[in-house]
Amino acid sequence: MLKKFLQEVISTVAGKQAEGIGEILYNSKHVNEFLIAKKLGLTINQTRNILYKISDYGLVSSIRKKDKKKGWYTYFWKIEIVKSLEFLRNALLKQINQISNQIKSRETKEFYICERCNIEFNQENALLYDFTCNECGGIFSLKDNTKVIKDLRRETKKLEDELKLIEEELSKETARLEKQKTRELKKIKEKKSIEKKSKTKKKTTKKEAKAIKKIIKSVKKGSKIAVKKKKNYDRRSGVVQKKKTSAKKTKKSFKKKK
Repeated sequence: MLKKFLQEVISTVAGKQAEGIGEILYNSKHVNEFLIAKKLGLTINQTRNILYKISDYGLVSSIRKKDKKKGWYTYFWKIEIVKSLEFLRNALLKQINQISNQIKSRETKEFYICERCNIEFNQENALLYDFTCNECGGIFSLKDNTKVIKDLRRETKKLEDELKLIEEELSKETARLEKQKTRELKKIKEKKSIEKKSKTKKKTTKKEAKAIKKIIKSVKKGSKIAVKKKKNYDRRSGVVQKKKTSAKKTKKSFKKKK
């Protein structure tokens, strides 16, 4: 049903030859414009003109990608389902409103007809022509609007039924888009939380590395002090030996004292 509505919208906007675009773009993300042209049996310029015309109403959207080898841009098109259904709904509401005005007019006003020429006139125009047909000279007769009103009401019922179906499809599509949006938001939140965790992990690892470096430094410092002490330590006596002063140094110190 949705496919039928999309085809109807596009044919209303761009004509019968564009009807196939609805079927091509239906249930697809983005379709290459050259593929659309091939499936429609049209040239790329003809296809682009149709797509641009539909795009003016906001019923299709596009993205472009650059060909790395050739250097030109290719457009990829997508149908906007919600906007298309809204467009069709508004068009149907307009039609229903016009028909209801016609019914009201038929019920309240008088209409005249030339039975020979089968030409209808409202009361104002009939008065202008003095209730005489300017084509054949025949006299106008009052028209019975019962059948016309019945047909108009039947047409209104048909349009109202179609409108209900469009409303159903529109609510379905809106709900689907809302779900898709919530899923995307959830993914973004999850991604952000993962990034946050990785950042905190990096910070902790940096702190740990600094702490390890400090420990290593302190251990090295302690070992150096221990080595110094070890050099002056006599294992046999268990006493730390004083540094031996040379004979020259003792003589110099003795002279200074004198």
